[in-house]
Amino acid sequence: MKKVLLTLLAMLMINSAVFAFPFFGKKDTTLTTVPLFSTETNAVNTVWVGTFQLVWNDLMDDIVKGDVFLEGGNDAVVNGLNMQIFKSSMLSPSAYYKTHGVMTLQLRDKINNALSRKFNETSDLLASVDWNGRDYLLYAMLKKDFQFPYVYDVLTPDKFAKSKENVKYFGINDKSDKGLRDTIDVLFYNSKDDYALILNTKDKDMVMLYRTDNKLTLADAYKEMLDKSFKYEGERKFTESDELKVPFIKFKNDYTYKNLTNKKIKNTDFTIGSAMQTIDFNMDNKGVKLKSEAAMIMKMSMVLPEKAQKRKFYFDDNFYLFMQENLNYPYFAMKVGDVTAINK
Repeated sequence: MKKVLLTLLAMLMINSAVFAFPFFGKKDTTLTTVPLFSTETNAVNTVWVGTFQLVWNDLMDDIVKGDVFLEGGNDAVVNGLNMQIFKSSMLSPSAYYKTHGVMTLQLRDKINNALSRKFNETSDLLASVDWNGRDYLLYAMLKKDFQFPYVYDVLTPDKFAKSKENVKYFGINDKSDKGLRDTIDVLFYNSKDDYALILNTKDKDMVMLYRTDNKLTLADAYKEMLDKSFKYEGERKFTESDELKVPFIKFKNDYTYKNLTNKKIKNTDFTIGSAMQTIDFNMDNKGVKLKSEAAMIMKMSMVLPEKAQKRKFYFDDNFYLFMQENLNYPYFAMKVGDVTAINK
């Protein structure tokens, strides 16, 4: 366990250096989508999914061929996206689909067919866009659908924090099947308000839960969890006296990155017309379902063609004529200076 945690911690430090990037907005009690794992925000509920980073990576790697620089200067979000902390190589190929191209009906059909074949899904995000054949689309979908090894017990509804209404919970109590306890790895338990564990699944995915009152970015919370777990010397097994209580979570969230809209990219013919992301998440006592889409629609500068000049290719005076096969030497060559002397 420690070796795995140390590897995760080292990867996090190398890839991100855990920089924090501020995010706009007042305190929000609903749900705020952030563009970076390391975004600082006043929101009570924050969510990040790597789909938007995937389309940004394609913008950098395939279109701009380097870092993206916006006219008027980059903000912290753009600089953070340029770091490419999250990449498709961190996902199984079966978990995502991405592509880009001119927004033709052919591209629309290509995406729809690919999503149907790979995920048995349709796109919620692209249904209303204008496939005009002029703009350029960068698109990605991330799809996860995995189950826990066993179905956890549904517990009695209860309050969450200072909520007035009860919420649904699943987990383990003294009446639960003992086999459920083998599905959990304890990362640490330092106090009644400071602990973390892993809910293992039937696949390679892990659900890591960290309880703390510390106000942190997602990246800082992840690093802190790994730090504490690496240092923990207590029991890693979920014992017979331990209990588990996890809320059911289900939401759909759409977000538009307005700070990127209508921004011209330096040294290219592209302007970011719109940048958007959707998240559809459901975690219950059986497992987790996640579908997230991201897209950027790029406006391409339209260069007006110069007015064609009338050209007269009149071979009515001295000229040469050559004939050849492919790239070989000509097998026929002729200089013509007086057609009347030639034609018989």
